[in-house]
Amino acid sequence: MRKIAIVFIWALMAACSKKSTSDNQALKVTEKYRPEYHFTPKSGWMNDPNGLTFFEGEYHLFYQHYPDSTVWGPMHWGHAVSKDLNHWEELPIALYPDSLGYIFSGSAVIDYNNTSGFGTKDMPAMVAIFTYHNMKGEKANKIDFQTQGIAYSLDKGRTWTKYEGNPVLKNPGIKDFRDPKVSWYAAENKWVMVLAVKSQANIYSSKDLKNWTLESEFGKTIGSHEGVWECPDLFPLKDQNGLEKWVMLVSINPNGPQGGSATQYFVGDFDGKTFTPADTTTRWMDYGADNYAGVTFSNVPGKDGRRILIGWMSNWQYANVVPTEKWRSATTIPRELSIEKTPGHGFRLNSTPIKETIDCFDKGKTQTENSFESEKGNYLLELSGIGDAAGTLEISNEKGERFSVKFDKSQLITDRTMAGVSSFSKEFAAIHKAPLHGIIVNKIQVFVDASSVEIFINDGELVMTELIFPNEPLTKIKFMGNTQDKKIYYLK
Repeated sequence: MRKIAIVFIWALMAACSKKSTSDNQALKVTEKYRPEYHFTPKSGWMNDPNGLTFFEGEYHLFYQHYPDSTVWGPMHWGHAVSKDLNHWEELPIALYPDSLGYIFSGSAVIDYNNTSGFGTKDMPAMVAIFTYHNMKGEKANKIDFQTQGIAYSLDKGRTWTKYEGNPVLKNPGIKDFRDPKVSWYAAENKWVMVLAVKSQANIYSSKDLKNWTLESEFGKTIGSHEGVWECPDLFPLKDQNGLEKWVMLVSINPNGPQGGSATQYFVGDFDGKTFTPADTTTRWMDYGADNYAGVTFSNVPGKDGRRILIGWMSNWQYANVVPTEKWRSATTIPRELSIEKTPGHGFRLNSTPIKETIDCFDKGKTQTENSFESEKGNYLLELSGIGDAAGTLEISNEKGERFSVKFDKSQLITDRTMAGVSSFSKEFAAIHKAPLHGIIVNKIQVFVDASSVEIFINDGELVMTELIFPNEPLTKIKFMGNTQDKKIYYLK
């Protein structure tokens, strides 16, 4: 493995600045399907975002990474940092597999009170909490091959030391026991961990990040159980009236709303030990096929106050075989989460593109016709003042490849059956449907990149994320329906 880091700047470095490196320009020209404004590793495999945290002016994105292949393999934690969630600098691998196992998903926190003793109050440690996955144990048909370990960094995540007492949470005899998401619960001066266990979430607490106590279990009879639960998250949000509630995210694979992997959520109350949902309805954070394992940043400054999520933009149905070459998988654009109490449908979790991403685009060009053409293959399309019960948006190219978004009073439908290459998977070329649950479509934002489309209805009341692999960019745009304003935005 490399001992000296080579720093690469990807994604929105070129998109948000007039300056760009020749290396990045070459990638854009020669690498088909590599996005311009989504993070991708320079090479190798990537899946779940891990350890999202903010510290001393930097956002940290760790992620499941296999550097030696473009298909899933022995998991490492890759690492990238950003000052604005748009310009990502890829750093050396943070965590490597060891004798305890592969480094599966987890989280990272800043131990300001030095509860762990790894740092000092003047130099707080960044602590990663992750799942060890012991492949030898799995192949031997054991059931206790997943445990939880920790590591710490005293140099802003550049180098890491694994705790000599690992694992800090041993397996009690459960096959699926993984993906710890840890946060500080200030009301009781303790750490809280939510962990995916079989098809439920267990909540633990600790005073020092080393010794953990089981507090409660959630979800055994609530939510979708047609797949394994993964990558949970637990955090507070205030609704439109200032009422604080807690949100539990749980990713599930397979059998999401489009058949593969997806993320469900619950809104309720948390007292430091037990999460109590407001109702038992199963709700989905994103109704598209390609937003999975999303988790939120810890330690975002209080003056900012946002709850920001990044997801893995793929699906386990076909993630290992999508038609990219040097790399596989990208992250979604960052999204700000909020909750809203709705008449008849309870609490809804809204996902809105963050302002920093919007700011990467120009002021936009108003279109007077319903059919027009984009000057570039990567753009943001915005339709507002729709005011009609039904409509269809279609983006296409000269080859006749097309992707469409249709809506009426009851549902939103995406169609990628003719959107380009799909022979790599029988599940890929599909029509996906999302119930609107009383939402009246008035505004549509569509983020089109080299191999993805992200659709936000009414600033995130409903979201659908879809991969596409056209043979040439989809630059022809047609809207069938009524709208007061049509704008297209290009990267600055």
